[in-house]
Amino acid sequence: MKYRHSFHAGNFADVHKHVALLALVAALKRKDKGFLFLDTHAGRGSYDLSTPTAEAAAGIARLARAQVHAEEVLEYLATLEALRAALHHPHLYGGSPLLTLAALRAQDRAVFIELQGSEAHLLEEGARAMGAAAPVRVERGDGYQRLKAYLPPPERRGLTFIDPPYEETQAEFTRVTQGLAECLRRFPTGVALAWYPIKDERTTRSWQAQCALSLGVPLLVAELWLFRRDSRVALNGSGLIIVNPPHQIAERMAIWQPQLVAALGGGADAGSSAAMVSESQS
Repeated sequence: MKYRHSFHAGNFADVHKHVALLALVAALKRKDKGFLFLDTHAGRGSYDLSTPTAEAAAGIARLARAQVHAEEVLEYLATLEALRAALHHPHLYGGSPLLTLAALRAQDRAVFIELQGSEAHLLEEGARAMGAAAPVRVERGDGYQRLKAYLPPPERRGLTFIDPPYEETQAEFTRVTQGLAECLRRFPTGVALAWYPIKDERTTRSWQAQCALSLGVPLLVAELWLFRRDSRVALNGSGLIIVNPPHQIAERMAIWQPQLVAALGGGADAGSSAAMVSESQS
């Protein structure tokens, strides 16, 4: 695997996806009954930003200095600080598994799948060191294949997070669509969240239409971009597809995403959107 998330940890896309992820967790926590959080491409769980990269400086470091009032963003920053305190590392950036684990309750449950053995080992060590309330299992394997093993969960409530490295973007788009379809087949009422990069507008829109047509259910598509969307040179924006979005998630995104764009220094080409997309619109 060529991709190493440590080079990108804490960038604007991480910030966007993690604010949204924790907002979904908070929505599920409105009910007392526990739920499963399943992370199919978990990574190592934490990254050392003692010497921040340029991407982290423009992402989490910039956000930490900004004035933001949306409760979702404030909750994300508070959860990151709680994770740093739990692991005694003031310059740590939490990946999706450990950030979420910090927010889970004793009645909830987490399963983290990671293909790379060294990354899975580091994740297991981090999860153990946290002393989190929720039970957790770290497993080495193919996250797409392991969907069959964990869905539907006995709790009958759950959030599945699909966040692959997109080394080959077009091929990964196909696998993400198949993964979301598997989530729906096995667990029709479960919440599923998939992250995707925005590099080229035409490629992104074409895949979204194919995904909506393939899944056949309304999807919440939320995007945040800081640069022009029609360039393939670098990462221009961050996108999220949410299956079975909880109540008021879209409305709240319309509030906190623009605040995030402003806090991250978005210029004339920057923006955000959050809208339901159905098969009929594709």
